[in-house]
Amino acid sequence: VIPSMRSLTAEEYVEAFKSFLDHSTEHQCMDEFNNEEMPSIMAGLGNGKSTINVLGVGSGTGEQDLKMIRILQAVHPGVFIDNEIIEPNPQHVAAYKELVNQAPDLQNVSFIWHQLTSSEYEQQVKEKGAHKKFDFIHMIQMLYRVEDIPNTIKFFHSCLDHHGKLLIIILSDSSGWASLWKKYRHCLPSTDSGHYITSNGITDVLKRLGVEYCVYEFPSGWDITECFIEGDPVGGRMMDFLTGTKNFLGTAPPGLRRQLQEALCQPECSSKKDGRIVFSNNLSMIVVGS
Repeated sequence: VIPSMRSLTAEEYVEAFKSFLDHSTEHQCMDEFNNEEMPSIMAGLGNGKSTINVLGVGSGTGEQDLKMIRILQAVHPGVFIDNEIIEPNPQHVAAYKELVNQAPDLQNVSFIWHQLTSSEYEQQVKEKGAHKKFDFIHMIQMLYRVEDIPNTIKFFHSCLDHHGKLLIIILSDSSGWASLWKKYRHCLPSTDSGHYITSNGITDVLKRLGVEYCVYEFPSGWDITECFIEGDPVGGRMMDFLTGTKNFLGTAPPGLRRQLQEALCQPECSSKKDGRIVFSNNLSMIVVGS
């Protein structure tokens, strides 16, 4: 009997996501953006204040957060950074705290973790009636998992202080994900509970809100060659990440599995390089003014 398809648990997602990061240039792509654009984006933050308030929404294990904090420290030497984090996954929160404990260069930074979803945080803020304002808020690759994307963006935008900035990192419309979700959605199992949203969907929301924004596009790739090797454990975990399904290759009907593997090989999704299959993981960095 083939076990039935089911969604990934929080722990399984962590493992599947790690296999994605290990085989993609996702973080290198963000590093490129950090190096090229972030210093000038952050230069205008805080407006001469002695403390800069930062909020990370869906910060995961914190690697990207700390990179941005270090840029902020370099651009605003001696300024105190008050960093709050919203992250529902307890394993991610524990890993983030461990990272902070091992970092000797964060003396001027305070950390507060909220082990909540973004909507739980929003509800808490609204119940309190008091509204802390932030100079910099970032939402990196997390809007796929919120229930109401337009209202989530609207709420966090309302948390910006004057001259504050909101950074949204999301998959680009030039990515293989965009083609997969638009053209080959029928190949994806219904176990994936995420929203299929790319940068155009976000900029549409921002246009309706009437706020100013700027989009930076950065190329990124994900080597999915192992996804086509029968019985390969890494390929299996990558397919789990791609579909949001536990053991997709072992539980999906053969027809669906074949359809998805064929879709992944289409030129609008992937390219072949040195005998490897590289899925396009291009990112859009959207910087929104207060």
